[in-house]
Amino acid sequence: MKMISAVIKPFKLDDVREALSEIGIQGMTVTETKGFGRQKGHTELYRGAEYIVDFLPKIKIEVAVSDDQVDAVIEAITKSANTGKIGDGKIFVSALEQVVRIRTGETGGEAL
Repeated sequence: MKMISAVIKPFKLDDVREALSEIGIQGMTVTETKGFGRQKGHTELYRGAEYIVDFLPKIKIEVAVSDDQVDAVIEAITKSANTGKIGDGKIFVSALEQVVRIRTGETGGEAL
């Protein structure tokens, strides 16, 4: 089992959700977050004063999947979140040692 975390641009959330639904992913966790990478933020003008916006709004999606779904999920996120511009985001894949469904007590792959 793997945990796939993707940090994407906020306006791409619906596209990513639809792409994951099409390949059979039934659930995900979505968090509004802020961050920066190579974009390094930008400057904005507010009431005549210029200020630096260091952290840009992002969306973090987390999906727990079985090992055989990893490549399909990565491909779906990559294709649907891509704009071709800097700041499209990143995908992180990490191992899941244990999963437990609280309601039923199911563990492992059955809990996904």
